[in-house]
Amino acid sequence: MIEKIKLFMAEVSKEMKKVSWQTKEQLKESTMVTIVACVIITLFTYVVDIIMNEIVEFMFL
Repeated sequence: MIEKIKLFMAEVSKEMKKVSWQTKEQLKESTMVTIVACVIITLFTYVVDIIMNEIVEFMFL
């Protein structure tokens, strides 16, 4: 069992060396894209919610 764990850890270490990591600048850019996308989706959902609320109020009041 211990040998299997050692082998697994050795393989993980070997594979992690093959990974291409983002640069700090790429990470900042990706983070900004994610934040902007979240804000846009949030605003869209908010506007749709307000519109749907007005429609429902108009229909039932």
